[in-house]
Amino acid sequence: MLDKTKGLNEMSSKKLKKLSAEEKLKLAKKYKLKKEDLIAMLRNVYVSRKLDDAEITMKKQSKAFFQISGAGHEGVLTAAAFAMKPKYDWFIPYYRDRALCTGLGVTPYEMLCQANGNIGDTASHGRQMPAHWGNVKLNIVNKSSCTGTQFLQACGVAEAGEYLNSLEATGADVGGQDFHDDEVVYTSCGDGTTSQGEFWEGLTTASVNKLPVLFHVEDNGYAISTPTFIQTPGGSISKAMEQFPGLKVLECDGNCPIESYATFVEAVKHIRSKKGPVLVHSHVTRPYSHSLSDDQSMYRTKEELAEEKVLDVFNSYPKTLIESGIMSQDEVKALLEEVSKEVRQAMNEAIATEWPKPEDALKHIFSEDVDISSSEFDTEPTLEGKDDVPMAGAINSVLKREFSKNPLLRMFGEDVADFSQLEKLDNPELSGKGGVFKVSSGVQRASKEGQVFNSPLAEANIIGRAIGMAMRGIKPVVEIQFFDYIWTAYMQLKNEMATTRYRSGGDFKSPMVVRVPIGGYLRGGSIYHSQCGESLFTHIPGICVAFPSNAADAAGLLRTAIRADDPVMFLEHKHLYYQGYNRTADVGEEYMIPFGKARVAREGADATIVAWGALVQKSIEAAKKVEAELGVKIEILDARTLVPFDMEAVKNSIAKTNRLLICHEETKTSGFAGEIAARVNEECFESLDAPILRVAAKDSYVAYCPTSEDYILPQVDDVYDELKKLLNY
Repeated sequence: MLDKTKGLNEMSSKKLKKLSAEEKLKLAKKYKLKKEDLIAMLRNVYVSRKLDDAEITMKKQSKAFFQISGAGHEGVLTAAAFAMKPKYDWFIPYYRDRALCTGLGVTPYEMLCQANGNIGDTASHGRQMPAHWGNVKLNIVNKSSCTGTQFLQACGVAEAGEYLNSLEATGADVGGQDFHDDEVVYTSCGDGTTSQGEFWEGLTTASVNKLPVLFHVEDNGYAISTPTFIQTPGGSISKAMEQFPGLKVLECDGNCPIESYATFVEAVKHIRSKKGPVLVHSHVTRPYSHSLSDDQSMYRTKEELAEEKVLDVFNSYPKTLIESGIMSQDEVKALLEEVSKEVRQAMNEAIATEWPKPEDALKHIFSEDVDISSSEFDTEPTLEGKDDVPMAGAINSVLKREFSKNPLLRMFGEDVADFSQLEKLDNPELSGKGGVFKVSSGVQRASKEGQVFNSPLAEANIIGRAIGMAMRGIKPVVEIQFFDYIWTAYMQLKNEMATTRYRSGGDFKSPMVVRVPIGGYLRGGSIYHSQCGESLFTHIPGICVAFPSNAADAAGLLRTAIRADDPVMFLEHKHLYYQGYNRTADVGEEYMIPFGKARVAREGADATIVAWGALVQKSIEAAKKVEAELGVKIEILDARTLVPFDMEAVKNSIAKTNRLLICHEETKTSGFAGEIAARVNEECFESLDAPILRVAAKDSYVAYCPTSEDYILPQVDDVYDELKKLLNY
């Protein structure tokens, strides 16, 4: 073990000092490893390797359908498992971490059931590939296939533990959550993933906030076929990070469980002592190819592979135990035979285990405990005061009230807090920021310390950390400052937040609210402050989408989103924040609206308009103009939420009017209007007396010039023209 924070020179696996068997035995005694511990380590190495071999056999027999091995990584991962505490610490491992999980208590049967995809799979219940670890009883967080997303989630998991501890110290109700004052959050990756931006974001966040996160980089020299030195500064992640403020960096020979154990004991001790995060850089081998779809003999020489075979823990560690007198050759052989028999039996049992019912594949997309569309969220407003509360004010009021009641809510994002420097909260000369649109102004003052804070200027950082917190019972209500910049967080939103419940078979979940100012009509918003793209979220299973058009609805839907149990994209139209026509009286502290319940904004009998966001008011104005000219009555449905969508309201309205116009601000091609039109065609075609028409933005970006912006975005006259065309058909 070498402490790279001590200013030592660069090392690689070949430059690491090779300890003799005698020196390793002394190290074992120093770190209080008994004979039975050393043998147990070998047993875990063997179990992990034989599980890889069993999966390869199953793949050849078409009893498994994917295989990626942890071979060569078993030594350091066994050590990590022995140095940490299952059910106490938290783990977000990556796909090579088989030996970590077996060391923590995941059984061979459970792992091989995942390879087969059957009901014995405790990681994902038949939903994910093998080597996608997870075990809710052991605090192993279910991992997706995405590389790099785990680091920010690990920060969120750690922040949740820190926050729960701080709440408990104040006597607040923490809702029976499981946490410990000195817990450690382990997260890992291969050398290739250190090139992902979120790796660096995670290190930055953990270091700035002194989070108890152990980052483990398992360096086997290759990211599939790309050598480490091609993508890592200096060819060594530990060298690159050795001067990183607030981060302790340790490097070890991951092929030796004893040396690795010493390293992990020091890393865990450092973190439990509240000294901040640690990066462990372990050097390991990769005796098998990246996966069964890869053949490393195509890009690695025979000499290189032969050298690695000698270093491989499967061969080198038994030799150490024999040379040090811990085990005899016969005892090693007997242990390997015992493990092989155990794994063969587990494989046979796994293959014999039944698959889940096909229809069960649709479970756990949304919460099955709390129905966001149920009458539980249907309450009446109290309506006090004048109708002068703008949409921004209504949202602000809900945030203040909900945060003052519930300490398990947390809000963060760019500039959402009044102050990052808490001592300024009591300065009467400073009003504070509270969001660029002032929507979160004063929420920090209305809540407990630590509930509201500013994030770095990094959208993935916001969402990734929120996911980690949500997995542990915190309810994040976060903000992406502008919809136009949400795309760096799209991976976290689509592949992580939306899938957490599904990919873990309901064992983990990420209920959270993502508030996002959206839309144009700003006069000068241009390309990057006018985007509207709700359909990019409506077709992601597992995400609810709200898009209110007025202050009262915004208040009722936001409170529902906060109190529900699903991830919600809460889209707030910037143009509607401070308009006069969509204001409300104070709706009270308990007003809620179920998702999937459209509002009849205007009753009519001759045509139906379905709209949301800014197009609701434009549709109302166009309808009034047409009604005055033709003596007709136009029914306008404000969808309010797009997922779930109130299709029944649309059907009922079309049954009366027999004509449908759909209006939204997003571009026409692939906009959500197309989905509504398709469903109407499939489900109530016989009710139509005319083709379904659409009003939407032109398939263009929004230009800066005001007249160009008006031409691109749908206007009242556009709705008027299409409505007349519909009525005259």
